Amino acid sequence: MTSTERITWDAASARRAERQFPAGPAAGGVADVVAAMRGAHAQVLSAAELSIGLRAAGGVTRADVRSALWDARSLVKTYGPRGTVHLLPARELPLWSAALTAVPVGPSPFPPDVRLTDEQAGQVVTAIGDALDGRCLTLDELTEEVVARTGPWAGDRVMPAFQDMWPRWRQVMHRAGWAGTLCFGPNRGRKATYTRPVGADPVEAEGEGALFDFVRRYLHAYGPVTPAHFARWLAAPAGWAADLFGRMAAAGAVEEVDFEGTPAWVAAGDTEFPEGPARGVRLLPYFDAYVIAGQPRERLFPGEAYRRALAGGQAGNHPVLLVDGVVAGVWHQRRRGRRTTVTVEPLVRLTARQRRELGEQAERVGEVLEATAELVLGKVEVGPHA
Repeated sequence: MTSTERITWDAASARRAERQFPAGPAAGGVADVVAAMRGAHAQVLSAAELSIGLRAAGGVTRADVRSALWDARSLVKTYGPRGTVHLLPARELPLWSAALTAVPVGPSPFPPDVRLTDEQAGQVVTAIGDALDGRCLTLDELTEEVVARTGPWAGDRVMPAFQDMWPRWRQVMHRAGWAGTLCFGPNRGRKATYTRPVGADPVEAEGEGALFDFVRRYLHAYGPVTPAHFARWLAAPAGWAADLFGRMAAAGAVEEVDFEGTPAWVAAGDTEFPEGPARGVRLLPYFDAYVIAGQPRERLFPGEAYRRALAGGQAGNHPVLLVDGVVAGVWHQRRRGRRTTVTVEPLVRLTARQRRELGEQAERVGEVLEATAELVLGKVEVGPHA
């Protein structure tokens, strides 16, 4: 279905901020916040805790996020978009599995003598699920179980990684997370453990119903987008994404709009936008969902922000200061005991009101981290991922 609806950047950014809550506190619990974000990047768990806590209402802290993860089990730590570690709502795991396993697997980056065949990859994913059913295992323990269930080839230390060599089977560890046969368990001392999530088998749906539903939820949070934007967010082949959007358009599931002169898509009938822009000052941590999914990059990172807050065009390597819905600075926090220093480097001149809002945001960062925050305005000297 085609529309002549014209969407401005200000309107799009204002709606994105409203729907996944950088603009203000969210209704509902921790899992509801994560669902609205379409997952919280959790390679560094403290960053995910900040992403969630800064959006949630009611003074949510990192302890509340950890409780949702390990006690209430309303969140699951597993492999999500782009094969990276995410926190996902437990109730949505079947939908995520259905979508992620539908994405075509690209060519292996490893030499032929290191790769797994398609048959071997399938054996490993099945073996992981069998080994983890009803128990938590460390990585070494899981390696032993996978090798015992498949063959010695799975344990060959041939996979280069972080100045080390990993067992061959780990090439598809993330695919086990996508398939719902693996997620993270509570740490055992200083060692991570893995288990099999309960009720994560991919949902059965007529035709492509589950995949269409997954895309519509993404569009609700981040639309309008192009198929290329969706492909980049998911690390999927661009051609596959374009074909998928074409099939959804033919089925009447998505609607084409004019987004700043470029054809883009929203969920069918979802064409109401605020006048925008998104007003206010916000601090977002490393790899926050808003900046990872926010497109086009040059509008979200205008002017000097494109050079200062991106790393080779990749978003998320620096925590960012948002002013009225766009990146306007970087920041860093350094914790010492019960205190944390929040250093913010604005790239624009802040008004008195914006400085007050920034102070409130820094205070909230401290609350989420269960610390007392001190705000410092100045140069952020540390580099990406510091």
